[in-house]
Amino acid sequence: MEALIYTMVRQEDWRAAERAGYYAGSADDARDGFLHFSTAAQVRASAAKHRARVADLWLVQADAAALGAALRWEAASGGSRPGLFPHLYGTLPLSAVLSATRLPLRPDGLHEFPANIP
Repeated sequence: MEALIYTMVRQEDWRAAERAGYYAGSADDARDGFLHFSTAAQVRASAAKHRARVADLWLVQADAAALGAALRWEAASGGSRPGLFPHLYGTLPLSAVLSATRLPLRPDGLHEFPANIP
């Protein structure tokens, strides 16, 4: 499995996580019972499908190994997307976060990703 995983977080939620020392997830995460992550190869498609036109996003990169048994690799619900996705059953401690980068919104409604994301 991948060493680095990614989640997209609204700015307000990321600022709250910085104050708390952990990220507890979005309303979608709470509904599904886990924090949604993607690999570098999956995150652009996830952003386009689930976060298009959302202007205040941050791309949070985490060390998968630091999350231990709470991280599980599972198929997307309904099998709608190929491959296994990293799902975190618990909060994301900031000690496992390697970086948080603002994702600017392009005029077409998609996000501009850092060069290291394929």
